[in-house]
Amino acid sequence: MKTFDISRAEIKRANVPHEIFLTNLIGNHILMAIAAGGIAGSFPWVMALIPAISFMLLGYTLWRARLSRTRDPWYVMCHWQLCARRSRLFIIMLSLLLVVCVLGWVAYFYAGMMKEAVIALIIGAGILPVMVTVLVLILVESDALYHANQAKLPVWVVERFPPPVD
Repeated sequence: MKTFDISRAEIKRANVPHEIFLTNLIGNHILMAIAAGGIAGSFPWVMALIPAISFMLLGYTLWRARLSRTRDPWYVMCHWQLCARRSRLFIIMLSLLLVVCVLGWVAYFYAGMMKEAVIALIIGAGILPVMVTVLVLILVESDALYHANQAKLPVWVVERFPPPVD
């Protein structure tokens, strides 16, 4: 970690991408999943809101990270890029979950796979890896939020996006 002399205003702006990402992970993937799970017996499609909201927030993070390269101060831009990298990883995991769900649906309707086997496949190969990723990303992003408040950046970010000369 490298420490920089950054103003409080920039530190506050650098916290925003981490707060959005943590809100998605904790608020959407944990709290909303529990709440939606309670009514999923009556309305199973309500569970589709969770990845839909997540993809919207992740898409916003990627769009905003691209925009930050030309608009934000260097330190703030670096934190958007850090969150964008983690957002891409999480998009891959959510996409894997969607692929597993589609494969389970195809296996059930076209290959005659038992419903219980499809549920086990979706949970074991789709939901479990996503939940482990959510928990790891919560830890990593909480640490990143702490470091953003300490005006610190990982070495790889500084190497990839060198500070301005002025």
